[in-house]
Amino acid sequence: MTLSPISQLKIRDVHEADRPRERLIRQGSQSLSNQELLAILLRTGTKEESVLALANRILMSFEKLHALRDATIEEMMAVKGIGEVKAVHILAAIELGRRLAQKEMNERFTIRSPDDAAHYLMPDMSSLTQEHFVVLFLNTKNQVLHKKTIFIGSLNASIVHPREIFREAVKRSAASIICAHNHPSGVPTPSPEDIEVTTRLMEAGLIIGIDLIDHIIIGDHQFISMKEKGYI
Repeated sequence: MTLSPISQLKIRDVHEADRPRERLIRQGSQSLSNQELLAILLRTGTKEESVLALANRILMSFEKLHALRDATIEEMMAVKGIGEVKAVHILAAIELGRRLAQKEMNERFTIRSPDDAAHYLMPDMSSLTQEHFVVLFLNTKNQVLHKKTIFIGSLNASIVHPREIFREAVKRSAASIICAHNHPSGVPTPSPEDIEVTTRLMEAGLIIGIDLIDHIIIGDHQFISMKEKGYI
């Protein structure tokens, strides 16, 4: 792999606006490449190469970014230019990331029943004065990956487009979804529009392969499950 021109430069020779640390501050960490993030951890390069070149060589040595996750300090120090201090910094950052990911996984809410879904949603939705249509995106373990309000206003089958919901589901790698909306009147009795929307989403999900598990209608501290009512 050929190094890019910027990789061969010392950081002091790179325009300040293009330096990884400054770009992170200005644009956020998401804007940086793996090479640039690793360069920030390394802080300095060697006499022979820049920190960006060193970071690039580490990535090449481990072939895939995920391979760094299981690297030992000996394997890290086997890379020319990586001493004990740099190896420790990298491994500490990797372990911190691992623990954050595990904590997020452990704290994901699991939906086992319509009651679980309703209790998850009710605190935010039962007192709303306008109708909100919300979708929960779940993984294969029925854990909530993401929650998104699709629209605000009166429910209408022509407004709730399956493509918008399932585009987000594919983006989130969701295995299934649960839809919910509130009735500001406080009475969660399904309307003809509620039934029509549920049917459309269920049919679209069957085609795409992402199941609609339920459609919860939330009233004043009460709810109705469209699945329990036989509509799904």
